[in-house]
Amino acid sequence: MSDPGHGAPAPRIELIDAVRGLSILLMVAYHAGYDLVAAGLLPYGLVFNPLLSVLQPLFAGVFILLAGVSARFSRDNRRRGLQVLGCALLVSLAAGFVNVPIPFGILHCLGVCMVLCGSPAAWVDRIPRGWQPVLFSALFAAGYLWFPFYAEGAARFPYLYMFGVLYRGFRAYDYFPLIPWFFLYLLGVWLGAYVRERRFPAWFYTWRVPVLPAIGRRTLLIYLLHQPVIYVAVQWAAGLAGE
Repeated sequence: MSDPGHGAPAPRIELIDAVRGLSILLMVAYHAGYDLVAAGLLPYGLVFNPLLSVLQPLFAGVFILLAGVSARFSRDNRRRGLQVLGCALLVSLAAGFVNVPIPFGILHCLGVCMVLCGSPAAWVDRIPRGWQPVLFSALFAAGYLWFPFYAEGAARFPYLYMFGVLYRGFRAYDYFPLIPWFFLYLLGVWLGAYVRERRFPAWFYTWRVPVLPAIGRRTLLIYLLHQPVIYVAVQWAAGLAGE
């Protein structure tokens, strides 16, 4: 993390890196399980069950919330957002070759959120700080309840799926529309102001744990590499099982 508007970089907060690292590991495990189920190597209920239907968006939500917190420590959210969007485009292109559509996955969502947020969150701070958690939480909850939804004629308006408005036949392996997830990102931006001002207890800034922070500092690279690795490994395992 770097301190916006100052020459010296702000010290990294290992607890945030650790939680981010745990979130990406859980995401990798979920995707591996999904691919193994799709290949017929694991039972359907191992991945598609009520518990994981709750935990999977929870893990992803923590990841998005932390990305919002990190926006307070970035000198240029727009540049970072464009870099993430470039990576998201690569993911979409690669996934298309194996017929796994990812039109607007979590990387697309985060990249757009970073670009919209600005440098760093200047327009967000025009909203009174006391109102921000109420407003963003309410919008996220409402969006989560009502979006995405299918609309007649939505196919005639390209990219409405970015906002959670879908057409019949829409398919996505990984899908995180801006409604509701942008509001969770903004909630993280609000929270990040307090983190940056060191309003949290001292242990929050000094807590140490092995391994996970190092993983949390490399989440983009892990996200880009894990699916090709998992796909090749699962195809190899499926080939062995079929012999």
